[in-house]
Amino acid sequence: MTHSDNKPVQPGLRRTLHEIIFEAETPSGRLFDVLLLWAIVLSVATVVLESVATLRLEHGRLLYGAEWFFTLLFTVEYLCRVYCSASARKYVFSFFGIIDLLAVIPTYLSLILVGSHYLTVVRVIRLLRVFRVLKMTRYLGEAEVLMEALRESRPKITVFIGSVLSVVVVIGSLMHLIEGPEHGFNNIPESMYWAIVTLTTVGYGDIAPETVLGRLLAAAVMILGYGVIAVPTGIVSVELHKAAERLPTKRRCKSCEAEGHRAHAGWCFNCGSKLPALKGE
Repeated sequence: MTHSDNKPVQPGLRRTLHEIIFEAETPSGRLFDVLLLWAIVLSVATVVLESVATLRLEHGRLLYGAEWFFTLLFTVEYLCRVYCSASARKYVFSFFGIIDLLAVIPTYLSLILVGSHYLTVVRVIRLLRVFRVLKMTRYLGEAEVLMEALRESRPKITVFIGSVLSVVVVIGSLMHLIEGPEHGFNNIPESMYWAIVTLTTVGYGDIAPETVLGRLLAAAVMILGYGVIAVPTGIVSVELHKAAERLPTKRRCKSCEAEGHRAHAGWCFNCGSKLPALKGE
């Protein structure tokens, strides 16, 4: 490539595209993101409407054309993101990079697999960009607290679910013996299905005990179901409180101006000075 082969133009073009696509703080970047969000909403609405048989019969050609229009639009946008990103590889394998790619693949795939274009509703995940557009990044810290709580709760909830499944097997076996096939409890798996539906207080009613003993057992399972709902809620609530205390906050030390202290820290981690009390303490 010679010196005249677009070298002066490409860096400027990439910088301009990068500013528009990746920088929401600039007027052009903010406008781009707002238009992108509207395009995502309209494209998802197109797929949803196309799944309605009456609308597909009356406006099928229009909806089909709109779907391809948005697909081509998002394809160009994806290629521009790859082109102007600081690291194309990093973007391609990032969360949003993968979602951006999945947003366009189903329509092309529908040329081979009929019906796969409905998978384009994955585009709705791209609306997560609204956090950046509307400056809602402060909520990401709360999301981090929630994810931390769920991670810490996983071992306890796993043990709890294992215990519940054991109880379901026992209850299902007992109900099969008590009611039997003549009352709809044809086998232990079907009886376990009834136990799960009853224990979770869903209560479809497609299978119901008819004997006195069976109804007594059903009543006990229903009461037990309230405890089943309460236990995981309590586990997650406790871990949410612990996670909120572990994560750094915006508390600022008056002596050295350091930030990032934990919620209930009493002394600055940087200079050792006493921290101001939290509001409400």
